[in-house]
Amino acid sequence: MKIDEIKESLPTYAYDIKHNFTQVLHTEGAPGLTEKEIAAVALAAAMASHSDKLFEAIEELAKKNLSEAELKGAKTAHAIMSMTNVYYRFLHVADNQEYKRMPSKLRRTAENKSGLDQSTFELAALGVSAINNCKACIDFHELSLRRMEVSAEGIQSAVRIAAVMNAVGELLKF
Repeated sequence: MKIDEIKESLPTYAYDIKHNFTQVLHTEGAPGLTEKEIAAVALAAAMASHSDKLFEAIEELAKKNLSEAELKGAKTAHAIMSMTNVYYRFLHVADNQEYKRMPSKLRRTAENKSGLDQSTFELAALGVSAINNCKACIDFHELSLRRMEVSAEGIQSAVRIAAVMNAVGELLKF
């Protein structure tokens, strides 16, 4: 499926999602982000939505703005966050404080050679973390982005892209 086909397949009651879906995939609808950043966030978020149709359509769109290495980088952001979001959500909700003092022992070296520049990787990681509702990871990536002088508007746009990708992915399940 292509982006337009996905948009048209969404139910009529989801007209706001339809509108937002096409808006957030362009710089006018995602202020503070470049086309490359939008593509990376959208691809990682589409993967987090668990919709094959959405992933395939967004991957096709992302190929217009990302190199093969950058595509792999967006996928790497999703993969690493799929692991760390679960771990750090556990630490956040567990009553036993002992776990917070223990090292995670989770290898995360792939993010250092992901194929994306650091801020784009962080934006993609933030989007996935927002979908996975991991407060610790959201806080970490948001702070990292602010230290890199990414604007609040750009950070908000990344989260909006993730929110819309998640909603589209959910709607495609029905």
